[in-house]
Amino acid sequence: MADAPYLVALNLTERCNLACEHCYLDAKVLKEGAVDELGTTDIKRVLGEIADVGPEAMVVLTGGEPMLRRDLPEIARHASGLGLMVVVGTNGMLLRPDRIKELQAAGVSGIGISVDSLIPQVHDDFRGKSGAWVKTMQGIDACKDAGMPFQIHFSATDETADEINDMVAFARAAGAMVLNVFFMVCTGRGEKYSGISPQKYDHVLRQVAKAAKAEKRLMVRAKCAPHFKRIAIEMDPDWPITAAHGYDAGGCIAATRYARVTPTGDVTPCPYMENSAGSLKEQTFGEIWHNAPVLAALRAPKLEGRCGACEFQKLCGGCRARPLAMDGNMMGEDSLCTYEPKGGAVIMPLMPATGAVQWSGEAEAHLARIPGFVRRMVRRRAEDYVRDEGRSEVTKDDLIVLAKRRFGDAGPPAFANQMRGRNDP
Repeated sequence: MADAPYLVALNLTERCNLACEHCYLDAKVLKEGAVDELGTTDIKRVLGEIADVGPEAMVVLTGGEPMLRRDLPEIARHASGLGLMVVVGTNGMLLRPDRIKELQAAGVSGIGISVDSLIPQVHDDFRGKSGAWVKTMQGIDACKDAGMPFQIHFSATDETADEINDMVAFARAAGAMVLNVFFMVCTGRGEKYSGISPQKYDHVLRQVAKAAKAEKRLMVRAKCAPHFKRIAIEMDPDWPITAAHGYDAGGCIAATRYARVTPTGDVTPCPYMENSAGSLKEQTFGEIWHNAPVLAALRAPKLEGRCGACEFQKLCGGCRARPLAMDGNMMGEDSLCTYEPKGGAVIMPLMPATGAVQWSGEAEAHLARIPGFVRRMVRRRAEDYVRDEGRSEVTKDDLIVLAKRRFGDAGPPAFANQMRGRNDP
């Protein structure tokens, strides 16, 4: 049976207040949404089915623009009530203080905000609307003022690739917990959008890897870029950031840990893959997750071309959405990769540590105060650390040690701000 998903993207609507040329959705239904989009009751049912399969899953409520759905707080409240971690993915333009307060009350753990350039005109052109950059910046300020943890999502293209170091500095200064650097796949409205060249892609991934290793106050991650693992292990084989060391930064988790639900109820392996694994109007999420042939194929991929001959195929495997978008062959080679296989033995990931680990009451309380969208990763790292130490219980001191290793004595600024004024038992 398939492992439980730990991330599900729930596209709530095709409605959007922007017209981004790279959007993986067509997003053409701007006023009323598609006539067959899932309603509130159906979405609550789907959330219950997701919780049945992955009780600790994170659900990203996104779109289109999810803030255009009036029932967004009701949906978020239902999801958080099921024990799911809830994050909202938005362009940030509608993040007014009252809306943020409403989402906080509904149990939203964090906000993902798209910033595609630090040059207002470039961002506005990319987003298809004048003034978008200013409103997004206001949304970031509103999150910071409200103490709402947030991530910055940056789409790297040929035009914006040279901004990566400035974007890292901006995310750090803005108080973001995470900078996610996305690499697009040409689907939806973006089917004619070139995105980034293989040469720029490789260059940006190396910059992201350097930043991920150097940053102590900000998490920097590559998304939709499985080649990040190869580059990271080439830079430093002992760096614990690749799948060989139990960490999935940059890697593709489509169908193994991740799925997307479309506004009309289809389940796909990821937002960039349009091949439906089944409809939630006809089956439960659990039935689709465990039994859909397209998901099973991605869990045991039979790769072709350079990907099939590559010694990094187990650590990387390439993006499956790109060849699918190009010629319909999900197992074809990833056209953005510049690496030529050397004919060596396939590099195998290390098996994750096993064995039951308990948590002390103080450690659980400490973990609960960490923003939801990084809590799962902190839990996993803490348990691996304790196993490596030959122990069976995570303590609060273990979490403090790991935090100092990652962020230094001051700790992550967003977490520190959240704790300010609270008693720390």
